Amino acid sequence: MKTIGLLGGMSWESTVTYYRIINEIVKKELGGLHSAKCVLYSVDFDEIEKCQSSGDWAKSADILSRDAKSLQAAGADFVVICTNTMHKVADDIQKNITIPILNIADVTAMALKKRNITTVALLGTNYTMEQEFYKGRLKKCGVNVIVPEKEQRMKINDVIFKELCVGVINESSKEYFLKVIAELAGKGAKGAILGCTEIGMLVKQKDTPVPLFDTTVIHAEAAAYMAMRKD
Repeated sequence: MKTIGLLGGMSWESTVTYYRIINEIVKKELGGLHSAKCVLYSVDFDEIEKCQSSGDWAKSADILSRDAKSLQAAGADFVVICTNTMHKVADDIQKNITIPILNIADVTAMALKKRNITTVALLGTNYTMEQEFYKGRLKKCGVNVIVPEKEQRMKINDVIFKELCVGVINESSKEYFLKVIAELAGKGAKGAILGCTEIGMLVKQKDTPVPLFDTTVIHAEAAAYMAMRKD
């Protein structure tokens, strides 16, 4: 079994979910007392968020590259960046390590293709919804992306940082997210990407008829199967 290098803490709330899902998959597939071989580097998210809000992506790339090097030195065979937004600097991190990064946008695109969905709504942080580092990767895979209106994006971003990242779940926020998803489905989206690793804490598939693609689940499952794959 390969060792998974988890670059987490962004936020730690969703990193917990990664660890749980990865081990559940390994236990299911291998049985007995099997569990996943993991190395976790959990960052101080406050430091990373300050880089985000100030636009200092180069500094965040330096920080996460240093931490990814630590994962590699600790024996990780590949890296899983446990956040959508910080995949903005995934290519910069990759330049500083020799082990591969399992990209969250790539595995999400694969999940969409399996369901034959080519037009999808994207919810996440403002960075993820507005910038091309994530949407562009999906588009290269043949996926058309629809994002909420500006005011909606601002509200979604606020809920992520002020509520979900600190473990607060509000029913009113859940209803708002579901309303936005329904509106985007009305505009042609055949599914919705929960493109922030905390959104799955708030919105579940049982809450909406629109197919949801929880990137935390998709990414964690892909990591587990990559670790067990013989190659």
